[in-house]
Parts: sequence; structure tokens; C-alpha cells
Amino acid sequence: MSNYFDKLPPWPDGDFGEFGPVEVKPRDRYQQIGGAFLSRNWLAIPHVTHHDEVDVTDLEAARKAWGEANPGQKITLLAPVMKAVVGALKEFPIFNTSLTADGASLVWKKYFHIGVAVDTPKGLLVGVVRDCDTKSAATLAEDTAALAEKARTKGLSMAEMSGGSMTISSLGHIGGTAFTPIVNAPEAAILGLTRVQLRPAPGEAGALEWRKMLPLSLSYDHRIINGADAARFVRHIGRELSRFEFV
Repeated sequence: MSNYFDKLPPWPDGDFGEFGPVEVKPRDRYQQIGGAFLSRNWLAIPHVTHHDEVDVTDLEAARKAWGEANPGQKITLLAPVMKAVVGALKEFPIFNTSLTADGASLVWKKYFHIGVAVDTPKGLLVGVVRDCDTKSAATLAEDTAALAEKARTKGLSMAEMSGGSMTISSLGHIGGTAFTPIVNAPEAAILGLTRVQLRPAPGEAGALEWRKMLPLSLSYDHRIINGADAARFVRHIGRELSRFEFV
């Protein structure tokens, strides 16, 4: 692989000032480090992204009811998705693996730690919420909020960004219908969320009803995971969310 990339043409390095006014600002340390890791992951991992939508109509109604019954405790859609991902990891344990550095073996993880991508002023950081299989949605929401706040204000240690089973990157609070998240090595997959969409669907007696559909974008390492399992993994997340109960 190194020989191939050595033959690539050099990066264009022209004088942009000849076209008009410009300003040059150095990238900060976080941007440089994050960019280097993302470049490595994109080049080293054969990415495939599977896009689908899952019905969260009943889940959103239950989440709203839970919020009304528990004022002061906020649960975003992310927490139930984290629990659903844990359920899918248990059903499809190949997603909870990592390739060894030499590519000769797979490490099968028996824990369920979920990475959460956080948008910070210094760039994207991924904090890891541990033991998600043992925590309620309310606890996951609290832990995630605390980790995100620390990421934005103080930054995260390497220990707080390591050991994930799988990462979730959510753009739902901003928008979008799909994207292609880059796998967070050494994990095998990453799940992207975008904004819930209203879709028409047939109801009772042929009537039209509107359903709330959550777009999911699952990027995965094709050396480890095949397309059929990726499609089944996303559908399983949908089933987990359809029967989710707030406790």
C-alpha cells in the first residue's frame, strides 16, 4: 500500500493570493491530530455505508410521555439508540470485534462500550460511555451529557476516548438525511444518525398516516463485515427501537 501512495502526485501548493485577498491561519493541535487519524482510517479501511430508515413513531410518543412524567430529566433520541445498538451488537457480535494490527486475527469483545462523537470548538472528539448494557436510558443520557460537556470545556483524556465497541455520530440536532461516517479504528463500524423525517404510510382501512422515520447510516469495515449482515444489523436496531420501554 505504501508504494501505491508514494506514487500519488504531490498536494497542489499554489499562491492563492494571486486570485484575491486571503488569510492563512494555522490549524490547531486537535484539528491536526484528528485529521491525521481520519485520513489513516479512510485510507486503511475499505469502507461501505449502508443507508436505511427505521420507524420511531411509537418510540417518540413514549419518549415524550416519559419526559412529561419526569420533568427535569431529559432523554434525547440518542440514549434509546445506544441501547438498541447494544442489542444489535449482542445479536451480531461480529460488529463488536477489532482486527489485530497485523490483520491476522479478530478480537471478540465481551463488553459494550459505546463511543459518542461530540462536536467541540476544537474539533470532533469521541468519548466512550462504558457498560451501556447495564444502564437505563436515563443513566445513559446523563453519562453522555456529562461526557459531552467535559469534551467541549476541558477536553477528554485518551482513556476517555478509548475502548469503544462501536461509535455513534449524530447530526439529528442539525439536519440532513444521510451521510458517510468514517469508521473509528480499531472499531469495525460506526452508526450515523440524521434528523427524523415524516413519511406517509398506509394506515387502517387504507387511510394515510404519517410515520416518524429515523435515517441511519452504517459505515463498516468490509474486511470484517459483509453487506447482508450490515442490512440485518440496521433492521435489528429498528426492531429494538420499536419495542423499547422507558424504565
